[in-house]
Amino acid sequence: MEGILGSNEGKLRIIQETVPGKQVTLAHIIASPDAIVYKKLGLNPSIDYDKAAIGVLSMTPSEISVIAGDLAVKTARIELGFIDRFSGTLMFTGRISEVDSAIKAILAYLKDTLKFTICEITKT
Repeated sequence: MEGILGSNEGKLRIIQETVPGKQVTLAHIIASPDAIVYKKLGLNPSIDYDKAAIGVLSMTPSEISVIAGDLAVKTARIELGFIDRFSGTLMFTGRISEVDSAIKAILAYLKDTLKFTICEITKT
């Protein structure tokens, strides 16, 4: 064994591999955002900002964002802003109560049906 180790004798080599779990790492509601936030994100600016919200979710595996987007539009009157099946990001807009309902429905389905680990909903 000594001959195989050579100059690396006494050193430990560790190989790390990332395996995405089934989890939602961010579920955030931006209530009554500034118009500039909509503009910078490329979202529909022709809404009533005082009653509006943006929902932002991040999840793994990333493909689940497609299912979450489908659940959002079937659950609440929201407008999809962005779905990225490669990063697991989902953004949508609507009235604060509709965005809240959509996020709660997504988290409940992922937790109860697909056995995901979910985070708490945060709001600003």
